[in-house]
Amino acid sequence: MKLIRSLNNFSTELRGGVVSVGNFDGVHLGHRALVARLRSMAAEVRGPIIVFTFDPHPVRLLRPLDAPPPLTWTDRKAELLAELGVDVMLTYPTDERLLDLTARQFFDQILRGILGARGLVEGPNFYFGKGRSGNIDVLQKFCGETGVRLDIVEPKEYGGETVSSSRVRMLIGRGDVGTARRLLERPYRIRGIVTHGAARGNRIGFPTANLEGIDTLCPAPGVYAACTSIDNRFWPAAVNLGTNPTFGEHVLKIEVHLVGFSGDLYGRTITVDFLERLRDIHPFRSVEDLKTQLSHDVAKTTEIAHALHL
Repeated sequence: MKLIRSLNNFSTELRGGVVSVGNFDGVHLGHRALVARLRSMAAEVRGPIIVFTFDPHPVRLLRPLDAPPPLTWTDRKAELLAELGVDVMLTYPTDERLLDLTARQFFDQILRGILGARGLVEGPNFYFGKGRSGNIDVLQKFCGETGVRLDIVEPKEYGGETVSSSRVRMLIGRGDVGTARRLLERPYRIRGIVTHGAARGNRIGFPTANLEGIDTLCPAPGVYAACTSIDNRFWPAAVNLGTNPTFGEHVLKIEVHLVGFSGDLYGRTITVDFLERLRDIHPFRSVEDLKTQLSHDVAKTTEIAHALHL
């Protein structure tokens, strides 16, 4: 798949395909339905499948205090879309010029002019153009006038509620990574750089990789069953996300214990896939009580990872 970060000199061989415009943050069940329709349409028009996204999210420029924390970083989003069969992910560098385009200008100059789109796939709540002036009815009108095919895909539901990036954020924000995993059809993933900590985990028999530099939404504080990949090998991982009240520490940390792993990870960027929430964080009366609980956490983490075939 091609990851394109500019419309300058957009390749003519990529014109004439089918396009879906949106943030695709998380690449959840609803996004997968859009891509499935794109694949069907692309087979008919014999053109490339293009997903048009924005970086940063337009809200970060328009209303920075309201900007939601991202669920995926750009390369991860491209990886997920490539797995679904997308040929091109166009990550437009959001700027004032883009935000000033009217709905008509965005359609004529970008969708038709630069991309040469022959087909579009969107959801019923799609908005585009300056001030969100264009909606799905406006888009349908433009497409009808220019002979562009438009397919509207209804939102997916899970548990009687609509699947959306906002819902996934809400679930992760309250620690329900299990339900989030079902909406994403895969574990929720973060990445971070392994840094030096207090090395207390080593001393009590549960060494941890301490992560910093997280650039996506973190789950709520708690202890989680997770997994990670080191040099293409997967490891179950028990994650403590929060403070360490047993030792009087009240700074938020992300500590990852890779079950069965030994080695030096300092300075490396690793990913963590959250599977299920195990418990709240609370102080223990003694280090021995803590070690007993950590043994239970590790056993449960291993059981969950193996049950999910990870």
